[in-house]
Amino acid sequence: MPIKPTSPHGGMVLWSATEEVDHVRTNDPDFTHTRQCAVEQRQVNGAKPPLRQKHVWAIRGMLQNERNKRDLAMFNLAIDSKLRGCDVVAIKVEDVAPNGYAVDRATVRQRKTGRPVRFELTEHTRQAIDAYLKSSRKKSGEFLFTGPRSGRSMTPRQYGRLVSNWLMGTGLDPHLYGTHSLRRTKATLIYRRTGNLRAVQLLLGHTKIESTVRYLGIDVDDALTIAEQVDV
Repeated sequence: MPIKPTSPHGGMVLWSATEEVDHVRTNDPDFTHTRQCAVEQRQVNGAKPPLRQKHVWAIRGMLQNERNKRDLAMFNLAIDSKLRGCDVVAIKVEDVAPNGYAVDRATVRQRKTGRPVRFELTEHTRQAIDAYLKSSRKKSGEFLFTGPRSGRSMTPRQYGRLVSNWLMGTGLDPHLYGTHSLRRTKATLIYRRTGNLRAVQLLLGHTKIESTVRYLGIDVDDALTIAEQVDV
């Protein structure tokens, strides 16, 4: 944990993760989403579980009923892309809609690893993005999801607050679930249905298979469950 230069009583005191984010953002003009993604990750206490399908449907239905085109497009894209929050907010229009309408597959370079990762856009996600682009009139070169300051991308913290609002709006605990729950959701479902760990590793953009194993929380019981489905 970082250390403050001095305390009021002399000596050194520790910074909390939140204080570190605020300090770096205020004092470093070169502060980027890459560093914010790494710093804010330390604020997460324990692994956030994935959403269940009924949770996804509940949030999606709520946003549809509210006719919130931006949030619906963002939620659907976060589920499909399986990206970290800092990468979701950095997506530009041409990443998912290079010709003015959403494509079937997209590629984004991860800020944490610098490696490109491909993902699919399902039909309801493409429809949500197209509806949002039509209403917002966003063009190539612009961030897909902007914050209060015109032209600037939404920050991971602002995205986190949005996710908390979606969760609370459907009766879910924002302390239990978070932005990483959205990243984990589809990856976990794919693994449970196929048992293909390598495929999930590629979809998440992990460099090591061990990272995927830890990320999914796979244990011996999971392996045995998959093995029991195979009859020789």
